[in-house]
Amino acid sequence: MVFACQKDSFLKELDTSVVSCKEAKVSINNNGKKEVIDGFEIVLEDTIIFPEGGGQPWDLGTIAEKEIIQAVRRGAEAVHVLREPLDVGRKVTVKLDWNRRLDHMQQHSGQHLITAVACAEYGFATSSWSLGEEISYIELDTPSISADQVVHVETLVNQYIRECRPVTVQVYEASDPVLKEVRTRGLPEDHVGLVRVVSIEKLENNMCCGTHVSNLSQLQMIKLTGVEKGKKNKTKLSFLSGNRVLKKMEEFLVRETALSNLLQNKGSVHVQLVEKIQDALKTTSKNLQVVLRELAIAEAEKLKKASPKLKFSIIHRKEADMDFINAFLREFNDEEILVLLIVGEEPAIQVVLHGKPEIVAEVGPRLSDIMEGKGFGKGHKYQAKVGKLKMEEATQILNEYFKI
Repeated sequence: MVFACQKDSFLKELDTSVVSCKEAKVSINNNGKKEVIDGFEIVLEDTIIFPEGGGQPWDLGTIAEKEIIQAVRRGAEAVHVLREPLDVGRKVTVKLDWNRRLDHMQQHSGQHLITAVACAEYGFATSSWSLGEEISYIELDTPSISADQVVHVETLVNQYIRECRPVTVQVYEASDPVLKEVRTRGLPEDHVGLVRVVSIEKLENNMCCGTHVSNLSQLQMIKLTGVEKGKKNKTKLSFLSGNRVLKKMEEFLVRETALSNLLQNKGSVHVQLVEKIQDALKTTSKNLQVVLRELAIAEAEKLKKASPKLKFSIIHRKEADMDFINAFLREFNDEEILVLLIVGEEPAIQVVLHGKPEIVAEVGPRLSDIMEGKGFGKGHKYQAKVGKLKMEEATQILNEYFKI
């Protein structure tokens, strides 16, 4: 069956009737987590809700003002999933989420255009594609694509958009010999009925079930955004089409304005200014490490000279790292005094307990537990990564052990 949405991708509302309604357990994605809910599978006489296919996600909208949460194709039927039932035979109005549909049309038609140009210019066939929520990609059957080739493809696709080439849909019987001449990655195993061919004037004919623009001008423009290595000697080419280009441009402008305010300069010199800041930060960090190492040595010498000799000591430096601890232990190297060294801030604190092996083995795990972390020890040293800085509790554990 060819649905109303496939006959006219620009229909936003349709009056139809309910053919069937069945209770069903439905798996949905709820904020990135899979969840199984009790729902109802609704089949309509006809629909403007595209039920996913050809790499294109399903449409959203309402049936009789009830929200559609999913739509899938099963053979010749489009199955709409609702949380509430509808009476069989009821006359209903289907309303489409037009913004989602337009976005999907722009990305899908954009994919067809990029695929056609990449194949015509360089012989790169498309093996798959994905319409993502923010960015889409095409997997090309080539181990690599050069920067010059990417620029050339982008230039050509936007030229064709400016030429306002028509995009048309023809429907054929599955046995029609015309289908042997069109591009295809194959029909689904459960496909029944007529076959749709989407054509871009003087460019390509492609077997496809999805919804498309009627003219390339409706894509506005296409931006190829990146290249990365795919699977099995393939290359993934990411892209934005239509309103997504404008949205991304708006994001860039907002970000550039914020950076201009922070850096107190125009966007054209942001890179140079950030590089200058990074160089200064590296120098400052290097100087800080030198100071901290000297401080660690000074702390160790001070502890060695303490009189009377201490039973234990706690040293915390939130601005330091493991280099501070290692410098301290190299200089101190005395097991007679139990030393608890703590560096960093919550929730990434590093702790080292150094002293006599029998004391370290008993006290180390207790300190790690009270500070909500995990650690390990051997001999005179116990090391842990903890999430909470609990100085009072740690001091109490050491006081109790030494009966102070």
